[in-house]
Amino acid sequence: MKVIRIAAALLIGPDGRTLLVRKRGTQAFMQPGGKIDAGEPAARALARELHEELGLLIEPDQAQFLGEFCAVAANEPGFEVNCQLYRLDVDQAVAPAAEIEEVVWVDAGSVDHLHLAPLTRDSILPLYRSLALALA
Repeated sequence: MKVIRIAAALLIGPDGRTLLVRKRGTQAFMQPGGKIDAGEPAARALARELHEELGLLIEPDQAQFLGEFCAVAANEPGFEVNCQLYRLDVDQAVAPAAEIEEVVWVDAGSVDHLHLAPLTRDSILPLYRSLALALA
């Protein structure tokens, strides 16, 4: 299977909710982020993507590495995503830009009504729930 290397953010807002995004012309909500360019450090790719897609300005060293996760790609049939996941606590406003059509802030229990990307559903949201419980 072909692999897409991405950097993604578990963005946590001041109220503890996390941000999911949906790209234009797709159904699945997922973490913000995007493809890592050849030779580009993952945290730098993440900072670039968050600026392009949401207008967020972050320093790569603000991103706390949470781990590497793999899943079937939500929008590219026949591909797998290899995700470098980072946690970012933000209090800046976000606005959908570039290919992002919709953004939604969710808490650990409020996602059943959303169509979720496999990586988000199976790996990242369970991790988010465990972090939320640890902080509660």
